[in-house]
Amino acid sequence: MRSTSAEPGVRTRRRLIAASLVGSIGDGIYVPLTMLFVHSLTGLSLTSIGAGLTAAGLCALALMPVTGVLIDRFGGRRVLISALALRAAAFAAYPFAGSFPAFLAVSLVAAVGMWASSPGQQALIGEIAEGFARDQLLAWDRSLRNAGMGCGSLAAAGMLAWKGSAGFLGAAVALATVFALAAVLVARIPAVRPGARCPDEMRDGYRQVLADRPYLLLTAANSLIAFGYTTQAIALPVFLTRDVGMPDALAGVVFAVNTALVAALGVPAARLTMRGRRTRAAALGAVIFALSFAAFAALPHLISGADALVAVLAVATLYTAGELVHSAPSQSLSVQAAPPHLRGRYLSTYQLSWAVCRTTAPLLLGFLLDAGQWQLWTVLALMVLTGAVVLLYAERMLPAHVVRTPEATVTTPREAMT
Repeated sequence: MRSTSAEPGVRTRRRLIAASLVGSIGDGIYVPLTMLFVHSLTGLSLTSIGAGLTAAGLCALALMPVTGVLIDRFGGRRVLISALALRAAAFAAYPFAGSFPAFLAVSLVAAVGMWASSPGQQALIGEIAEGFARDQLLAWDRSLRNAGMGCGSLAAAGMLAWKGSAGFLGAAVALATVFALAAVLVARIPAVRPGARCPDEMRDGYRQVLADRPYLLLTAANSLIAFGYTTQAIALPVFLTRDVGMPDALAGVVFAVNTALVAALGVPAARLTMRGRRTRAAALGAVIFALSFAAFAALPHLISGADALVAVLAVATLYTAGELVHSAPSQSLSVQAAPPHLRGRYLSTYQLSWAVCRTTAPLLLGFLLDAGQWQLWTVLALMVLTGAVVLLYAERMLPAHVVRTPEATVTTPREAMT
């Protein structure tokens, strides 16, 4: 008779991955429709909406340190459930936010839920898996999130086909439903009992995080390389249509190719990159990013006409390769390097590198796009290469188990999902 000793762990991981997939479908619906969605439901001007979303995002960023404290106090599971519930409540309330103060309040709830979800999710993964199994679970989480984003984007396109505001009302209902369902799935995960925690260690709190130079270097490196990820959604469509001369519809193909490749190859790529040193694999991904940026800069001078799409897709594939090589080891570094008793504070600090990047990227990338064809790619290449250098410098100060998974745990990679 088959042993069932490992089955609770299997069910836990599958529920977590299912929750990630469901939640990412919600992200895929909301992200492409953000301004149109809010404008249709509230009737506010686009200027008011932009100002409100920015203000809500900045306030949510200011609350990130509180998220870390809550994770360390109550665990990643409870914080993730709360974050998903906040997002569900916010989208259910959007149709009733007819005034600017009401819209601002709802947007703040949605932003807090969004920014708290990621550290809560990663902290929960850190609690339920270790070593290579943790790396595998992080890889599955990333791949299925990309798949969910793609499915959500298709659903958003379908909702836009509805006449009037019916499609946006349907989107609000769908968003509230998927985030509520994701919260239920996480709630079905058994609570993880935290280990004994020394009061003196807990009292140090963020002082210990700020004194951890290697971890701050990892965070600094990611803050630089993260701009490479934001390029695809913010700057690349403008560059391809304005400077390369591609039709607007074809520019969206690049995003679709990237999403499909990351979803399909995320787990196999993670298995390959985890065989070596995480720091060097992440640095290699940054170098590949830089090569793709150099190729993008050369496109307007080398191609035209029918050959443009083929060349753009080739460079986009190179860009995706950089993402695949960098993402798995960099995320594993952030989780593995965080001590269990302060994992929430550490991961919230690391999440700020993404949050600050996403907040400032529209301004920086817009300025560089206006500067000319090559300035954007030159600055981005220098930024990601600097991040690679910082990663290699940090490697000397990181513990061995953070830099590389012990061989003893690599022998059973299937434990991550089976």
